[in-house]
Amino acid sequence: MYMNETAVILSTYLPMNKEEIQDLLEQPRQSSFGDVSFPCFTLSKKFKKSPSRIASELSQEIKNPFFSKVEAIGGYVNLFLDQTIVFKHVMEEMMKQREKYGSHEVGEGKKIVIDMSSPNIAKPFSMGHLRSTVIGNSIGYLYEKLGYEVTRINYLGDWGTQFGKLIAAYQKWGNDDLIQANPIKELLDLYVKFHEVAESDHSLNAEGRKWFKLLEDGNETALHLWKWFKDLSLVEFERIYQLLGVRFDSEQGESFYNDKMIEVIEELRNKQLLIESEGAQIVPLNEEDLPPCLILKSDGATLYATRDLASIFYRKNMYTFDKAVYVVGQEQSLHFKQVRTVLQKMNYQWYDQLVHVPFGFILKDGKKMSTRKGKVVLLDQVLQEAISLAMENIEAKNPKAQDKEKIAKAVGVGAIIFHDLKHNRIHDFEFSIDEMLAFEGETGPYLQYTYTRIQSLLRKGNFGDGIPLNNHDKEAWEIIKILVGFPQIIKKACYEHEPSILARLLLDLAKEYNSYYHAIKIIDNSVMQQARLQLSFIVGVVLKEGLRLLGIATPDEM
Repeated sequence: MYMNETAVILSTYLPMNKEEIQDLLEQPRQSSFGDVSFPCFTLSKKFKKSPSRIASELSQEIKNPFFSKVEAIGGYVNLFLDQTIVFKHVMEEMMKQREKYGSHEVGEGKKIVIDMSSPNIAKPFSMGHLRSTVIGNSIGYLYEKLGYEVTRINYLGDWGTQFGKLIAAYQKWGNDDLIQANPIKELLDLYVKFHEVAESDHSLNAEGRKWFKLLEDGNETALHLWKWFKDLSLVEFERIYQLLGVRFDSEQGESFYNDKMIEVIEELRNKQLLIESEGAQIVPLNEEDLPPCLILKSDGATLYATRDLASIFYRKNMYTFDKAVYVVGQEQSLHFKQVRTVLQKMNYQWYDQLVHVPFGFILKDGKKMSTRKGKVVLLDQVLQEAISLAMENIEAKNPKAQDKEKIAKAVGVGAIIFHDLKHNRIHDFEFSIDEMLAFEGETGPYLQYTYTRIQSLLRKGNFGDGIPLNNHDKEAWEIIKILVGFPQIIKKACYEHEPSILARLLLDLAKEYNSYYHAIKIIDNSVMQQARLQLSFIVGVVLKEGLRLLGIATPDEM
């Protein structure tokens, strides 16, 4: 809000438009350098003057009641906002807009599809799947906040050589009763055993490939087992998604595209892009400095890239998307470059609408978790432990709370989600159950607790909305600056596909509000009480809406 207003004012003094200026504006780290800084370095060449001289001259020219003081330091123009004007503007806007504050119509009429989560069936939902799920879910909410129509797609890994391996393992060691009683654990044990035995018995891998080829050819036994494994997995996945509060608009897995790949392969042949190499069919990409994109194996079996191309064409026709966002680990970066390049070579000009949003690993003992080696941490166990710990805290601190189970679920699950989203998505981080479930510091429960503290204050103070109030404490200024920046942060987090940007703002807001809470007696029956409660109210609105955009619920008491 104030960045936009500042850019508008500066555009009357500079040969630049509002957007160009706004891209350059900075928020100083120290309040002694003002509320907004404009760097003059890019103007040096144009004006043929030093940045410091430009800053000095510009600071003397700017005269506007929006700024209480303007000064030049080095090559920067530092602007101090008039707190009374800004405070009045913020209170009026936020009391009018409430939870719609920060919404935008920039995406109206545009469609986004998000490929997210996408676990493999017949394997447990591990901590490794958490990142794609919660990052993708939050990105979806951020796009919706900006007016886009969003379709969330769970592209289930329900096809591929691994299912041939699993069927081979089942045929050798499977026990129907054990699988029915505890399907995911037993199927994982079979998968792990297959790879352990295959290290010494190399014929096992050939048997796995044979069973997958039979599956692709429609073998009745293979199809029956594959469908059984899939149905057992989907029941388990749905339970996890309900816990996380994640929904999908489409759950068409890789198998859905089996009958749609022939058309893609034929088109590649007709456009003379497909060539044979050692018995396999590939699209060479050496001119683009990329390895070839493998389309068909030597035995005629399809690959991930083949199915991905088929799915892209289907989604483009079905959803007429303006952007297709793939929230998939950074190890798939080469694959997405290859697929995009193949689309480009096929002369589809919308190839650049495909956006890969990579993310780092959750590490265990410094290493990537591996389902194949059985080194995984099960998400369900972590979620249940988080909920149990939250319940213990509630029983100890607020035993009379209403609907304790609902609160414990919101706090426990929120702790896990926030711990992931507060990290820059591209960074790896070490799995630590203790850090994830900490209820103090930079955590989801800390934000939820700040929100419930505000709700308690509003109840005690009999807060009524009333008209926006202009009187304020000087200690509220840092809070106001954060609130003003909320709409811009939503845009930034959305377009950079980086929920951690929003998470950091919420932590800053909670920290500043709690400092304010300890510095000022909010309920004191003075003329300032209603203004302080009104400020608390809008902080609560932003905390709740910000957490919603991260996919986290906010209980009214803890």
